[in-house]
Amino acid sequence: MKKVLFTLFILTGVSFSYAQEAAEEKQKEGWTKKGTFTFLLNQSAFKNWVAGGQNNVSGTVGVNYDFNYLKGDWSWDNKVIASYGLTNTKDLGTRKTDDRFELNSLVGRKAFNNWNYSFFLNFKTQFTDGYDYDNDEDSDFPTSGLFNPAYLTFGPGMEWKKSDNLKFNLSPVTSKMTFIKDDLYIYDSDLGSFVQHSGIDNVNALQAYGIDPGDTFRYELGFYASGYYKFNIMENVSMENILSLYSNYLEDPQNVDLDYTMNIVMKINKYLSTNLTVQTVYDDNAVSALQLREVFGLGVNLGF
Repeated sequence: MKKVLFTLFILTGVSFSYAQEAAEEKQKEGWTKKGTFTFLLNQSAFKNWVAGGQNNVSGTVGVNYDFNYLKGDWSWDNKVIASYGLTNTKDLGTRKTDDRFELNSLVGRKAFNNWNYSFFLNFKTQFTDGYDYDNDEDSDFPTSGLFNPAYLTFGPGMEWKKSDNLKFNLSPVTSKMTFIKDDLYIYDSDLGSFVQHSGIDNVNALQAYGIDPGDTFRYELGFYASGYYKFNIMENVSMENILSLYSNYLEDPQNVDLDYTMNIVMKINKYLSTNLTVQTVYDDNAVSALQLREVFGLGVNLGF
């Protein structure tokens, strides 16, 4: 866990050095809607290249959409994040590079100063099947997929909100539900083969995403903290930070789940930019290691 926290510190340290520069935005009542559609493209081509290399092309599409409502002392903030990416190489064929859907929703009522009473909901899943290519080159055994798993997290708490670009929420009594379907496979390193998680009569069935063999649901109760901070590093360069932490009171509370995403957009003109996304995830129910995803490329951005 120390490695996880150290990595988080490295990734977020630069952003918090600018915290004092965040100005409070003047809020207007009613709906405020804004979003960005992004298409990232990466491509490499080789011919008679003695140093070696393989032709490849990859693309990622993404949507980042906010729709917020303000009326008197009440506010309702919503964010949808969705992305999907593919890459194609001569030897490996077509494989996913990104697959994510996330909905965040928070209702708040003003308490005092910048603090609000809050109730939040977070939902996460993916769009298509995922595979363990290290052990399944032919993609015969899906290890994840749509609602497989799906995570639903919700609970009451307190929100500190300086502006739409600087806020965090604390929820000491949070429910977290994990759902999976029957058609999920897990690689058994002892057997050297895949086993189906739903095989109740299969003595070799393994736990998946913290869910016992034969079950499709897991409930947790714990402490949840989330933060959001977006600012301009310099002219035409912005950084967005999204962080969530969760500790399960019912089992191994010292193993804190972490999900941190950093988006840096280096604007070229109204439609073109260079985009960098780095996401780190730690969830010992999924895998007992720090997960890391990085996407970098030329982006076509359309606001709506």
